[in-house]
Amino acid sequence: MLPLGILAASAGGLPQFYYFAGGSMSTTVDKFSASDDTRTTLATGMSYSSANSAAMSDPGVAGYVGGGSGYVTNVDKFTFPTDSRSAVTSDLSQGRFGLAAMSNFGVAGYFGGGYTGSNTSRVDKYSFPSDSRSNTTSLSAARRYLAAMADSGVAGYFVGGIESSTVNKLDRFAFPSDSVSTIAATITTAKDELAAMANSGVAGYAGGGANGAVVDKFAFPSETRTTLAVGLSKIQNNLGATAISAVAGYFGGGHFDSDWVDRFAFPSDSRSVVTVGLSSNRTNTRGFADAGAS
Repeated sequence: MLPLGILAASAGGLPQFYYFAGGSMSTTVDKFSASDDTRTTLATGMSYSSANSAAMSDPGVAGYVGGGSGYVTNVDKFTFPTDSRSAVTSDLSQGRFGLAAMSNFGVAGYFGGGYTGSNTSRVDKYSFPSDSRSNTTSLSAARRYLAAMADSGVAGYFVGGIESSTVNKLDRFAFPSDSVSTIAATITTAKDELAAMANSGVAGYAGGGANGAVVDKFAFPSETRTTLAVGLSKIQNNLGATAISAVAGYFGGGHFDSDWVDRFAFPSDSRSVVTVGLSSNRTNTRGFADAGAS
């Protein structure tokens, strides 16, 4: 079921925004209006130069960016609607990059996997609204360069990545127990450096990676996979993604044509290119969103 806050935001016309943060060892955070895809750049960006970090959000409350190259432990919090930045009280339990993040709206956010000098299976859980950190159920195996998405209130998914080799599996974290299982459906190709986002209550999407343009769609709650007839407009890896449920999902940045942003409208999945794009060419940028929920 789509969270009531998301329904209210979509129906009530509250402002909605999506963000792409960091990338290419940058502190830049670009903010886009979901209504017309116009872009501004936040005056106060990240507190550290970021590459291969992870991002997630508690819609209507805040977006979070954590980890990154150099074995970063920082987690920056951008409070909505002011976009003021603060550091959460508890850093990540391990300095790492190549991790992924997703959230159960209004309940908790999760940072999982990554590289600490070796792959890790650790998943840090940040409870909302306190942002207190605990270590929850680990991934099914240690891995890096994975992606994550969530069906809020139901389950979150960690997708693909590298274990001893690249994998095509999805680890499912059931909410609120955080019990982990591996679902039967897989991404079409084993790959790393992909991105994922979700239209909560409807479907999750995993795209790009391994120099690919394919976007796989996982219907909720059945967890059945189809592949979109129209994928990314660019072959792309090490990109970012985010979504505003019931509105659209966005993929942006990456190794190729890295100021690019694709928009997939919900529920049609029709794709358009956001004309203005990112403010600079950046690979490994990461996305989060403010659905305007109150």
